[in-house]
Amino acid sequence: MSAEPTADALAEGSARLAAWTEAELGVEGALREVVTAPADVLSTRGADVDPTDPEIVRLAADLVATMRVSPGCVGLAANQVGVGVRVFCVDVSEHPKTRSHHGTFALCNAEVVASSRNEKAREGCMSVPDFTGDVKRPSRITVRGQLPGTGEDVTVATDAFEARALQHEIDHTDGFLFLDRVAGAHAIHPRQTYL
Repeated sequence: MSAEPTADALAEGSARLAAWTEAELGVEGALREVVTAPADVLSTRGADVDPTDPEIVRLAADLVATMRVSPGCVGLAANQVGVGVRVFCVDVSEHPKTRSHHGTFALCNAEVVASSRNEKAREGCMSVPDFTGDVKRPSRITVRGQLPGTGEDVTVATDAFEARALQHEIDHTDGFLFLDRVAGAHAIHPRQTYL
């Protein structure tokens, strides 16, 4: 088990994520088609990646571009565009439920290294367009991952809606959908509107 990250490491990771932009990737992102359940890629753990690999850098740019044009989308994982690797992007900055956030960023090989305080909230997913679900997740988490392009290791603590979005995307890279996390059929609801 690795040591708990220091306050300095968390502050450094937080500042680095907040400063990140897709321009650092150096490639223009292209739009990708989002796959929907029950596609096999959505239930298969993605492979770890070399974050400096040009194909991974391009994939990260494509994920950000696709997320940006998808109404209501606050995160997108490689599995959701049919690529079974552990890469995703997140941007909750415009969402009304957001408290703290780090803007737009992409991470490779990310994992939750600490968490606390479970809360239940409704989740939706572009890969499950017809349903939402009540999912219990930690509301405060610490995540470690690598930035695409530079390969820098970053560790960041976050909470509330951004924490939920990160866990949702990390789940995708591990081969899980929010439907795998609900307490039962009573916690799944028809989607009322899709932004």
